[in-house]
Amino acid sequence: MKRVLITGAAGGIGRSLRETLRGVYPILRLSDRVALAPARDGEEVDCTELADMAAVERMVAGVDGIIHLGGISGENDWPVILEGNIIGLYNVFEAARQAGVARIVFATSNHAVGFYPRAQKIDHRVVPRPDSRYGVSKAFGEALASLYSDKHGMAVLCTRIGNFGSRPIDRRRLSIWISPRDYTQLVRIGLEHPDIRYEIVYGVSRNQRSWYDNSNAERLGYRPQDDSEPYAEEVRAAEAGAPPADPIAERYQGGTFCAAEYTARPRRA
Repeated sequence: MKRVLITGAAGGIGRSLRETLRGVYPILRLSDRVALAPARDGEEVDCTELADMAAVERMVAGVDGIIHLGGISGENDWPVILEGNIIGLYNVFEAARQAGVARIVFATSNHAVGFYPRAQKIDHRVVPRPDSRYGVSKAFGEALASLYSDKHGMAVLCTRIGNFGSRPIDRRRLSIWISPRDYTQLVRIGLEHPDIRYEIVYGVSRNQRSWYDNSNAERLGYRPQDDSEPYAEEVRAAEAGAPPADPIAERYQGGTFCAAEYTARPRRA
């Protein structure tokens, strides 16, 4: 990998990878729809709207691998999700195919499977159960990645990110948190592992409270360094005296994404 493109480079994960991957690959091409900090040595800065196919074609020209973080990063109205996470995603994959890009690391989400109950541990083989329009877009992205892998031979690692940050900030995140250095490790596996064709892994650290069987990531060599448990007491103290949580949010892995707009009648046992 000589030139690696990071879309959505102005976001929290993109800014982190800009630092942790600097010098790992000779050139990082950083792209977003909003302004980025000026390019340093070994960097190229680009401004692209993902819904503009011609612009996306220019964005991917000459790159060897793509870390696709771009798009809408949370729940929104359908037209917004459609433009950023469906049309924009398709444009990236199709432009990459035309340009001969060998690999893509796709930032999917735990919200593609958010309606699994917290009492059930799930692996990469479960069928999608999205908890939102955002989750639907991520399930679509995983399906599109599978198509481009099987039909066009593109190597794709789909990382179902839990919650990325320097530390978990609430009880739910104790189960789904991933640290910056652990996510960097997953990204490098996606770009460098010789045997990847199409894989789904969970973007989580080595959390004792995890809801995910991440053995597929471990099979590919993932050895997370961090665990949320050292933050558990701090989280418990911060949540002491908080109002009772929504029962739907507490039941399902997607949390408040499941509870928002929820109108299903309770089922009998």
